[in-house]
Amino acid sequence: MYLGIDLGTSSVKAVVVDGAQRILAAAAAPLSVSRPRALWSEQSPGDWWAAVELAVLELRGTAGVAWSAISAIGLSGQMHGLVLLDEAGLPLRPAILHNDGRAFAEAEALNRQLPDIGAIAGVPAMPGFAAPKLLWLARHEPEVLARARHVLLPKDYVRFRLTGAFATDMCDASGALLLDTGKRQWSPEIVRACGIGMDVLPAALEGNAVSGTLSKQRAAHWGLVPGISVAAGAGDAAAGAVASGAVNAGDAFISLGTATQYFVARTEYRPAPQHLIHSFCHGLPNRWFQMAALLNGAGALAWAAGLLGKSDIGALLAETERAFTGPSPVLFLPYLSGERTPHNNPHAKGVLFGLTPSTTPEQVTQAVLEGVALSLADVQGSLEETGALPDRIAVNGGGSRSRFWMRILASALNKTVLLQDGSESGPAFGAARLARLAATGEDPAAVCSKPRITEEIAPDQALADAYGQRLTHFRALYRAVVPLF
Repeated sequence: MYLGIDLGTSSVKAVVVDGAQRILAAAAAPLSVSRPRALWSEQSPGDWWAAVELAVLELRGTAGVAWSAISAIGLSGQMHGLVLLDEAGLPLRPAILHNDGRAFAEAEALNRQLPDIGAIAGVPAMPGFAAPKLLWLARHEPEVLARARHVLLPKDYVRFRLTGAFATDMCDASGALLLDTGKRQWSPEIVRACGIGMDVLPAALEGNAVSGTLSKQRAAHWGLVPGISVAAGAGDAAAGAVASGAVNAGDAFISLGTATQYFVARTEYRPAPQHLIHSFCHGLPNRWFQMAALLNGAGALAWAAGLLGKSDIGALLAETERAFTGPSPVLFLPYLSGERTPHNNPHAKGVLFGLTPSTTPEQVTQAVLEGVALSLADVQGSLEETGALPDRIAVNGGGSRSRFWMRILASALNKTVLLQDGSESGPAFGAARLARLAATGEDPAAVCSKPRITEEIAPDQALADAYGQRLTHFRALYRAVVPLF
């Protein structure tokens, strides 16, 4: 059996998967985000570790799971975050997250300094990436940066606590914007421009490689066998793709979590910086992917529920579905955390447009669901310009739990949405698959198959036509209000 751990933004998820690729047990522990200033988004690495312990120990108590039979661990996690450790391996400050926009000036400076960075790293510098954050720290917290002996991505802090090793995978290394993505190695040119040395960076490994082994202390605490392999794993985008079987050229899926990714697998490096499409290394060797990275997804629904005073999101969705008669008269720009693709605008804001005295909570909720779906339809056109997309798209992540939302998404994209076994577990299941590959050395094609389709949701053509018109209004609304951000 294999343990997959996914360090998300809103929670840590963990799953136990058996040799038949069945999810035997799943657990989650919540996380919160600190926003001490405008554009800032931070979390404590200590909170990550506490949540990992909670989730794993809950799994350990699950009936029917032979805990001692776990033979490898795989890791996945939120991408682009910056973690700095001192000589003793202690965090020097809170981690700066993927949806943090403070380093916008440094991102612009990096693009000016290295005009070819989009071709080298796979996308131009944007505020959420680790590279411009390093420049921000050099300018605003130089004493902290001077003490840093290790620069990690979020999930790699969990790896350090498990194994004592400093390593990352090629996908997360790409997401740091410090990798020569075509060559699959750290870029001396970009690293030098960010003012750090190569010696502070972790080893960059393929996702199915062994990155270290579980320490005796951790194994004793968790009741596992010491020395079992810990796979390099993958950033959550690639881990979700591994879970969905999106590993061959042209395979596509959408991960609808707190943030959202529209992902297409490629067998060659195909940068498209002009479209702000992210071209990164996949979680498996000799594979890459193109991705539209959106900072706002299911997190927008949680925000709306809080705004409306609804603690039960499932009940709110059911009420909204019962009231559904067609597109909401309210239009929502979902840019609560700014936006990366297609705008690269950390200053973008959420907008509710078309409110009247008769606007209902259900109409607002539906507008939020539609706003996220329309943002995905917005970037779909850019992805299609770089290569063909299939007519059937798998969707995983927490947002896939709502069949109502999936019907809206299918019509907004005018594509059939596929739900798969384990779709809600997404990257955690992908991490477990990578753990298996690291432990067994199997051919990835034998393990990373497409899970069984549990449901197909076809677009409603009348609704697809209506959402096509709404997409025109959606884009026009952004253009109209962007000067006010």
